[in-house]
Amino acid sequence: MLDILLPALALVFVVEGLGPMLFPNKWRNFMMMLADKPASELRTMGGVMAIIGLVSLVFWL
Repeated sequence: MLDILLPALALVFVVEGLGPMLFPNKWRNFMMMLADKPASELRTMGGVMAIIGLVSLVFWL
């Protein structure tokens, strides 16, 4: 299990780091826009992303 989890976590760090590295100003503006959203909307967005990730993982495995 750990042999799959650690590379997946490393890939998350790579993907998450691309935005601030390549487009720092746009990334900052996007983060500021997200900070203005209500918690319920952020929770919904997070839930949708988690569901998409889980469904993708099920179909991939």
